[in-house]
Amino acid sequence: MRSSSLIGLLAVVLTVTTVLAGVSAQPIEPFDSDQEFSVRNRIDELMVAKWKEQGITPAFICSDAVFLRRVYLDLIGTLPTEDEAKKFLEDSDPQKREKLIDELLNRPEYADYWTMRWGDVLRIKAEFPINLWPNAVQAYNRWLYSSLARNKPYDQFVRELLTSSGSNFRVGPVNFYRATQDRSPKGIAQAVALTFMGVRADQWPEEKLKGMAAFFSQISFKSTMEWKEEIVSWDPYHANTATQPPPPQEAVFPDGVKIQLPADRDPRQVFADWLISPKNPWFAKNVVNRIWYWLFGRGIIHEPDDIRDDNPAVAPEVLSYLESELVRSGWDLKHIYRLICNSGTYQLSCIARSRNPKAGMYFAYYPTRRLDAEVLIDAICQITGTSEEYWSMVPEPYTIISQGERAVRLGDASITSAFLELFGRPPRDVGLISERANRMTASQRLHLLNSSHILTKIEQGPGLEWARNSYTNPRQTVTRLYLTILSRYPTEKEWEILKQTTAKSSRLSREMVIDLIWALMNSTEFLYRH
Repeated sequence: MRSSSLIGLLAVVLTVTTVLAGVSAQPIEPFDSDQEFSVRNRIDELMVAKWKEQGITPAFICSDAVFLRRVYLDLIGTLPTEDEAKKFLEDSDPQKREKLIDELLNRPEYADYWTMRWGDVLRIKAEFPINLWPNAVQAYNRWLYSSLARNKPYDQFVRELLTSSGSNFRVGPVNFYRATQDRSPKGIAQAVALTFMGVRADQWPEEKLKGMAAFFSQISFKSTMEWKEEIVSWDPYHANTATQPPPPQEAVFPDGVKIQLPADRDPRQVFADWLISPKNPWFAKNVVNRIWYWLFGRGIIHEPDDIRDDNPAVAPEVLSYLESELVRSGWDLKHIYRLICNSGTYQLSCIARSRNPKAGMYFAYYPTRRLDAEVLIDAICQITGTSEEYWSMVPEPYTIISQGERAVRLGDASITSAFLELFGRPPRDVGLISERANRMTASQRLHLLNSSHILTKIEQGPGLEWARNSYTNPRQTVTRLYLTILSRYPTEKEWEILKQTTAKSSRLSREMVIDLIWALMNSTEFLYRH
């Protein structure tokens, strides 16, 4: 039976969604600082003009604790440790936020987390309906991780995906052409348009799609003597058989320009040259809009994989600026992360100050959203010092991942768990943003509140053994738990509730500590990015 006072704490630990229902005129502890918004870079200059145009007042700048947790989750997909949180909160350096951003972009967890993000887009999955098979998934995932760890220029990254040839077991990027349910030229053209242009080409007129598909009509998939291995290559003659018509000699770029395909050059290279040009109207726009979506939960063009003329950007000047910066930096994606995260716009509190209903769509406060399934279970395991079991149910071959692996490092969408399924990990079947479900459901709440899965981690996890055995110094124990779970110190209001709980004793019982951990880990503040 949980103590009534600590159950009450679950409601008192400030609930982000409840606070957002109102409009704050004063900073709200612990989410806001007392700092008004100020322009920090060109992004902010452009957003200020947009807010003035719409009559919107931006939120306060977020507190150090909120920024710390936010940027850890957004850039490397993990929570700061107790020591990392304490060090940052006690640091008086006025440049500490900027320095932390640089530090996180250079940590190995950056490549782990963004390999997961790009794996969703690139549909990295061994089993049905993608059917890459485990060996190919491993090669694809290794190439993706290496590319991100080296911060490979984005134009080179995409060129390799579009023009590589070789064994799908040995040349990772050739799996881009196999990671689609429809490997016909039209199916591949739709995958290319969605992934690198943010366009849903299945909505195009038939002739337009056919014109783009011609660039991918000379791709050959040849089996080898090794089980499930295929050689992907350019082969202009493979279609010249009695049952297949010759490939088309004319193609049409998505902007309507027609071209005669050269006989001595892979059409994929011709298309790649057009796509990665700085003048291309989709290429840079698509990726900076995706990055904005990943950092804010909403694209400047929303949805980020639905770019079309009748779905305009809410802040086109910001989008154009980020496009130009990506090109100017030599296609350096980390440069875009750095620009956005250092902006005052990104560092706004999640507490709105404007009653204008458009404040959210114009990014006048930070949008709250539930943690991704992989990030959430990794956070729970990090706090409790426990691990999970992950497996693939389809025996080709049946796969079990060794204990201790983080969920964000699962390179194959076929390898999963009941928790990841329940909390909306995407199946990676089509590469759409909407495949990932991040809305909190009743069944998810019940699992977190009542399941033996979570309770066992809290009651027995070695990572919290120090807390369960710390009875004599309640203030120290509570402070450490707040830093570990919420990355901040308790507020005065929370201290008052805790004092009431321990009023009859100077000690915390084991049950009280477990109830406190349970309350904090079930709070909206823990479960959401804010």
